[in-house]
Amino acid sequence: MTPHPGEDVAVVAIGRNEGERLKSCLRSVIERAETVVYVDSGSTDGSPQYATAAGCRVVELDPSRPFSAARARNEGFACVIKHDPHVPFVQFLDGDCDLVEGWLEQGVGALIEREDVGVVCGHVRELYPEATIYNKLCDLEWQQSPGEIRSSGGRFLIRTEVFQAVGGFRPDVIAAEDDELCVRVRALGWKILQVDAEMARHDMAMTRFSEWWRRSKRTGHAFAQVAALHGRSDERYFVSDIRRILLWALVLPALALCLAPFTHGLSLLVLLCLYVLQFARTYFRGRKRGWQRSEALIYSFFTALFKFPALLGLLEYHLRQRRGDAFRIIEYRRSP
Repeated sequence: MTPHPGEDVAVVAIGRNEGERLKSCLRSVIERAETVVYVDSGSTDGSPQYATAAGCRVVELDPSRPFSAARARNEGFACVIKHDPHVPFVQFLDGDCDLVEGWLEQGVGALIEREDVGVVCGHVRELYPEATIYNKLCDLEWQQSPGEIRSSGGRFLIRTEVFQAVGGFRPDVIAAEDDELCVRVRALGWKILQVDAEMARHDMAMTRFSEWWRRSKRTGHAFAQVAALHGRSDERYFVSDIRRILLWALVLPALALCLAPFTHGLSLLVLLCLYVLQFARTYFRGRKRGWQRSEALIYSFFTALFKFPALLGLLEYHLRQRRGDAFRIIEYRRSP
């Protein structure tokens, strides 16, 4: 079977105040698929109007319900099925990403070749990795070896039947919704495949430490929420991640502080040495992957620091859960 992406694939792009990034995103897909749906989460920059003018079907989310990427993708998928009910594959894309030319052919080809695969994704690279250390950090984070994987990330190509079988995303999961979806996809026996091909170019456009901090805090919240849903499954999803955060950002610092008066501060020195060892371990692991020294240093530093804002995210999730608050998105980046 020869892939015909224009006929076989619909594209769902989601966004909120993405500005020029959205225009670039839609230009990268509008000629490559017959059905392109843009889902907007309360933008004030004219994004829905631009998408309409570009020829997309546009869904504007009702603001009376909490926004989330999961909800946006679900409503985009529903729009696809309404207008193109027999399309076999759907490509999900974020409004700050450009789809790489040739990816749809490779992605569809991989799904046709592997009947046991329900989801495929390719490499995502930063458009401007040298612009800021945060862009560089994300470019390093995106790097993943090809083969079968646990989770695809939020940009992926999926069989329509698989998305329908799992009931789509859980709209109340405000981050790591892709991990949560993939747990259920794999539970039905489907594989998730990382293809050794470039899929998308991402524009993080992150310039401030405060933005990185909020993003990391959101990740901690996501770990807690998804672990609450799937942490008791056989694979104990995100449980080990949470344990590491608690150990390095809470238990060890608290223990060192409590022992400091009795050890004349030696416990604090031991804690610092432990952090240095963790930093070194991550650094040399990055060097083995072929990263430059500066790249390994950046990644190691922020990996060590990440656990502290992530701890705040964990605590925020449990506080929200205890209060019965609705889970609302944690925005970390300024609108352009």
